[in-house]
Amino acid sequence: MTPDTQRFRDAMFSYAPTPLAVLSRGEGARVWDADGKEYLDFLAGIAVNALGHAHPVFVDAVSRQAATLAHVSNYFATEPQLELAERLQRLTGGDAVFFGNSGTEVIEAAVKVARRTGRPRILALEKSFHGRTMGALSITGKPALRAPFEPLLDGPEFLPTTVEALEAAIGDDVAALVLEPIKGEAGVLDLPPGYLAAARELTARHGALLVLDEIQTGAGRTGDWFAFQHAGELPEGATPDLVALAKGIGGGFPIGALVAFGGAQHILQPGDHGTTFGGNPLATATANAVLGEIERAGLVENSRAMGERIRDGLAALSHPAITDVSGRGLLVGIGLAGPWAKDVSAAAFELGLIVNAAADDRVRLAPPLTIDSSDVDRFLDLFSTALERLPA
Repeated sequence: MTPDTQRFRDAMFSYAPTPLAVLSRGEGARVWDADGKEYLDFLAGIAVNALGHAHPVFVDAVSRQAATLAHVSNYFATEPQLELAERLQRLTGGDAVFFGNSGTEVIEAAVKVARRTGRPRILALEKSFHGRTMGALSITGKPALRAPFEPLLDGPEFLPTTVEALEAAIGDDVAALVLEPIKGEAGVLDLPPGYLAAARELTARHGALLVLDEIQTGAGRTGDWFAFQHAGELPEGATPDLVALAKGIGGGFPIGALVAFGGAQHILQPGDHGTTFGGNPLATATANAVLGEIERAGLVENSRAMGERIRDGLAALSHPAITDVSGRGLLVGIGLAGPWAKDVSAAAFELGLIVNAAADDRVRLAPPLTIDSSDVDRFLDLFSTALERLPA
């Protein structure tokens, strides 16, 4: 091990001892390591840094709020908390919000809502990822992640991602169906056309909750504010029951939110759930600033446009190693013809490009929503060079 690798292992004992670099600063879509090497960041902290690094709006929001009121507990309301709840209600069309500190925490809250219905079954999808706490892990469709910690919660069942499998499994004893509109951790896998609409119709028919995990797809990432809002995804006038948000809504500051629609807001009773830090004024003021800047600067539209430019550029490469391009907006999956994703991401990193091997044969892109055409062109040049370094 190098000295930096050993320090990383000593400090972060649950992570593999393979840090690629010690990063020291960032600006926009670029970061620099401790040796001064520059990297184009097309991962953005795994879809977190929506405004990129050190954006003036983010920096100003953190500084201003830290100088006034950082934390008071939920015995009190604060103006940033109320403002963010109202903003998320407006953007999602939801009716009430619970704030946590991360995605996995708000998924835990969603699991508790499902359990509070009294129904015994929760349906989730194979190859899904919802978090690593015990409740969230219980509904994560990756057996290798669950196995070391079993037994987990009783009730979750994992379905193939087909309407036929859902029709066969659902019944009046199902509390909730939990799904990602795009499976990010599986390599950016799209749902089949019409699946989300069918899921809404079937869950409504059987009185089950439809819970959408938009932790990775939300806040403009897919070219709309939220993936369920894309035209044709849900029937006219239909909504989910719960939507879990985190990552990009804070732009780098830890925060999560569970948005409830209609009657779902009344299932948990006072005292059923809570959090010390969730919705603190520092986090909510920062999220307000980030979401406000996404709106002001037209970054949802930019996500759509730059995502199309990436897809067009990848198609123009016509490289035999690329089998498909998936996702929407600036959440992009690149399928490979072999188990080469780690090789490609390592080669890209050597060239000064950060991408992610989300699966053995899939590379994930989730750059800042602020990227421009020159960033995309630079990405395409570096990524093409990384592909050429694959073994013949």
